[in-house]
Amino acid sequence: MRAIIGIKVGNRLQEALKLQEILTEYGCEIQTRIGLHPIGEYKCNNYGVVLIEVINKINEIYDVLARDWDIQIMKF
Repeated sequence: MRAIIGIKVGNRLQEALKLQEILTEYGCEIQTRIGLHPIGEYKCNNYGVVLIEVINKINEIYDVLARDWDIQIMKF
């Protein structure tokens, strides 16, 4: 089974390091990672969404991320 998990990041400057540490910890279970954030005129906005494709430990990763972020999951 695989899953796509969407992680809503409300404040990239404050949350990026913690999220990066978690994604690094589960790096062997994450096949794809995409970060999306809107870019305003002449600057990056401070919020965004990270999409990860998870191939193992789906429920564990979901639970860890759900402690601190608003997330959505699609299993397939």
